[in-house]
Amino acid sequence: MSVTGQDQRPAKGTSAEVAREIAVEQAHVDLVYAELVKAQTRAGLVEADGLARGRTDRTGDVRDEELTGLFERDALVFNAARRRSVLDTQYEGLVFGRLDLDHAMAKEGAQADRETRYIGRLGVRDDDYEPLVIDWRAPAASAFYRATPVEPMNVLRRRVLRCKGSDVVGVEDDLMVAQPPEDLVVVGDGALLAALTRSRGAQMRDIVATIQRHQDEAIRAAARGVTEITGGPGTGKTVVALHRAAYLLYSDRRRFETGGILVVGPSAAYTAYIERVLPSLGEETVTLRSVGDVVDGVTATRLDEPPVAALKGSLRIRRVLSRAAADSPPGAPREFRAFVNGKAVRVDRPILDRIRAQVLRSHQRNLAGAAVRTALAEAAWASVREGDRAEFMDRFADHLEVESFLEQWWPQVDPREVLLWLADPEVAGRHGHGVLTPAECDSLAASLAQALDTGTWSVADVALVDDLAARLGPVQEGPAEERGFYEIEELDDLSQYGVTEVQPVRSTGSHRATSPSSPLDARERLLQGQVGSPGEYAHVLVDEAQDLSPMQWRMLGRRGRHSSWTVVGDAAQASWPDPVEAARAREEAFGRQERRTFHMDTNYRNAREIFDYAADVVRAQVSDADIPNAVRETGVEPLERTVRADAVLSAVAEAVDALLAEVEGSIAVVTPQRYAAQLAPAAGAAPERVTVVDPMSTKGLEYDATVIVDPDGITAESPGGVRVLYVALTRAAHRMTVLAVA
Repeated sequence: MSVTGQDQRPAKGTSAEVAREIAVEQAHVDLVYAELVKAQTRAGLVEADGLARGRTDRTGDVRDEELTGLFERDALVFNAARRRSVLDTQYEGLVFGRLDLDHAMAKEGAQADRETRYIGRLGVRDDDYEPLVIDWRAPAASAFYRATPVEPMNVLRRRVLRCKGSDVVGVEDDLMVAQPPEDLVVVGDGALLAALTRSRGAQMRDIVATIQRHQDEAIRAAARGVTEITGGPGTGKTVVALHRAAYLLYSDRRRFETGGILVVGPSAAYTAYIERVLPSLGEETVTLRSVGDVVDGVTATRLDEPPVAALKGSLRIRRVLSRAAADSPPGAPREFRAFVNGKAVRVDRPILDRIRAQVLRSHQRNLAGAAVRTALAEAAWASVREGDRAEFMDRFADHLEVESFLEQWWPQVDPREVLLWLADPEVAGRHGHGVLTPAECDSLAASLAQALDTGTWSVADVALVDDLAARLGPVQEGPAEERGFYEIEELDDLSQYGVTEVQPVRSTGSHRATSPSSPLDARERLLQGQVGSPGEYAHVLVDEAQDLSPMQWRMLGRRGRHSSWTVVGDAAQASWPDPVEAARAREEAFGRQERRTFHMDTNYRNAREIFDYAADVVRAQVSDADIPNAVRETGVEPLERTVRADAVLSAVAEAVDALLAEVEGSIAVVTPQRYAAQLAPAAGAAPERVTVVDPMSTKGLEYDATVIVDPDGITAESPGGVRVLYVALTRAAHRMTVLAVA
């Protein structure tokens, strides 16, 4: 199967027949939208009724029946508002398909038993409860995706309606039988081929109208266990996985809406690109995160240099983090001295170290306050052993010096603070000794020093914070301190100078006054918010899974201990350099659940000319690359040019201008870091259509055309080498220009 050019499809059926078919479909669509208006009105009335319920003029105690009324009101309002929101968001392209069936097809000699089913984004019924539209996820709609001429499933004709708002603007038919009934008109060249030539936009479109049989099988696979969707570039893995999430919510809403579905992608650009797919399918409840945004309280887009990213992603780093989590805070006291009940108490460093080790064997650090206080009291008594033990222990428990010491020696610690301790080369070297090389210790410290310099975490840091949070336990907020009259008065006096808040410094218990107008310094930016406990989900969907490090797999595993999984990836596009270690961590995250794999082998995105070019590049170094079959041709080969380093900007500008005239949609200039700043102005030619992007940030994205700058430079600076170049070379749907730098 191949398609030539862009929007050059000959139409089947005369123009009069096409017009009549559009008019027929418009009449049905008008009926559906009329019912939609009724449904919106009903939802509004239910919401108003809910607001009217449970009202009470009582100012005293609320009785049980009044509480019941309030509960009913809230439930009605919530569900009605949600229903109204769903109806509002499904206005565009509500009806997209039609099936003409003959249930007597397989019965020789039987009279025709014809049925027409319309397929849409949600189910709609008329006043008599007859279906006007069947939800695309319902079993009755499955034939729309699974019927083929070999196995027609009683389908005579599958029709896709192309709509603009509520107006039908075109129809495309797929015929499932060799000899259709004479009254069955066939229009167009088929919905899939029509969709393949459409221009790309700033966000991913759903494929609900053009899902193919092999894709539908993956979408409707059993919810339990691990479903893996594999395949090369352009095979629709991502959008199939997103449709699977929508299908799971439809098929078992109580389980997956209550437990939640987490969708994790490679970058913030990726999540922005796909964020409208699920809402367009009627689902607003999925949690969508980039891998740098999985942990609450930490957001990261910055990428480390490949060697540092590999170090932070390897499981070796866990031993370093374990040592750091058990360490004393910088500047903590090394011995305890006090007079308790008239006795001089001294607990030296070796004993303190033994207490620390003993407590941490059975407690998370932030949850061990009572245990460490008890252990310190026992050590203090052992250093005295005079007088009444019970009296000594009582005095010790209430001693101010004990409280002050514990605030400094065993404070509540934020996992982000612990990670930043490693920015000190001496600390990094001490904790990395015997695990990392001295050079690796220095690189780790330098990378975290960069975080302190810029006020930004790297994507690889997020999994380290999560690991530390699991070791330390959640930070326990202490009780609010009561302030006396004069202290409150003093704060009121400070407010005239712009000081409106007094914040505790967690490590020391002291306070600092801050002005709302003063900018946060880099360290404060890194510690904004609070690291939350990892919520667990009913289902976890991971895209570009081949790029995840072992530490990132462990991070996701904490959120999917009892989850089912959908995992999307292609080993040939991997940027992670050690697939064996990553595979072990991945298997640990999945546990012993059953596995099933669906392989996508048809490239719907790239023109054959573009994909053949990319396939030749990756085959030269990755002999076992999964190379799909591209099904569309444009007749235009990729353009290759060699330019001087000092002429890159002008060459890119020229290439962009040419592509703007050739394609209607988006254009990406994909460049290695060395040219990123220089080429930033290239997007100025048409900022709504042109973007300048690094190769790693193109993961999961697609464009109408691309300009690939310095392929050798992309290979040299990328952690996955030629595999990352392969990603960049497979982003374009219609046109590609490659600029080699001499």
